[in-house]
Amino acid sequence: MPDITVLLPSVLQPLAGGQSYLTTPADGAVTVESLLDAVTGNYPVLARRIRDETGSLRRYVNIYVNGEEVRRLKGLDTEVAAGQEVLIIQSVAGG
Repeated sequence: MPDITVLLPSVLQPLAGGQSYLTTPADGAVTVESLLDAVTGNYPVLARRIRDETGSLRRYVNIYVNGEEVRRLKGLDTEVAAGQEVLIIQSVAGG
């Protein structure tokens, strides 16, 4: 069964045990929401950095599927197929 790979920015890697990516097996297409549930299940701090208490994406977190930002697609309902890569980008604020 092919995997879906979620690439993590360096700022989030310590919250995933130092890994630069997380994978989960996918039997067909899954939503970004269920994908995040699967890959962050063992990393609750990482999950909270990506989504807020209501389950929505945090304002400063962008997720891309095939180079398309999910907010421009169907948000957390965007489908991801097996073999695709998902990229998480966390905006860095400050000055």
